[in-house]
Amino acid sequence: MTNTILEALNWRYAVKKYDASKKISDSDLHIIKESIRLTPTSYGLQPFHVLIIENPEIRTKLMEASYGQTPIVDASHLIVFAVDKNLDTSHVDAYMENVAKTRSLHIDQTKGFGDYIKGAIAPMNESQFIPWNTKQTYIALGFLLHTVAELRIDATPIEGFKIDAYDEILGLCERGLTSTVICPIGYRSVDDKNQFQAKVRKPQEALFTIL
Repeated sequence: MTNTILEALNWRYAVKKYDASKKISDSDLHIIKESIRLTPTSYGLQPFHVLIIENPEIRTKLMEASYGQTPIVDASHLIVFAVDKNLDTSHVDAYMENVAKTRSLHIDQTKGFGDYIKGAIAPMNESQFIPWNTKQTYIALGFLLHTVAELRIDATPIEGFKIDAYDEILGLCERGLTSTVICPIGYRSVDDKNQFQAKVRKPQEALFTIL
């Protein structure tokens, strides 16, 4: 019997050419957003922001900042993950307020956990925050890729883009953010020959060690 998870993962590949006429439905986009929102992160802080780019003029500018990669403009949507350059106590306080509200707690009951997080992030500077936060976006990217595969929506994770240009075009600097990884999502074109290529991966015996 075919496992539906493995079937979806074997179905997906990094699409090179999208069908620009096909758009993701609002209901599927809601599922995708929820999948990213439910991604686990360190302490649960979710130290990133996700931009969903539909505007064609913005996407044309972003394609120029992505070395001319056409999925940027042809896919149904472009997902841009961006991280907070710094986290201060106000971020933690806001998170603790959310914890208290969500779990019907008095705010005082979250103080110990909040103080622990503040103590952990206090020694960090921007050069430490950005790599740490970037790791969180890659976890979210993994959830995105799995979710869209289950929905039979295509995706192309991309690191090859000019971060400074993206930050300027999207106004991220003013928001204390910087872009980390991007991912067009949509539907493969029938002309994309890559869909007919066999998936190449290491065999399990070469990849895993069980102790």
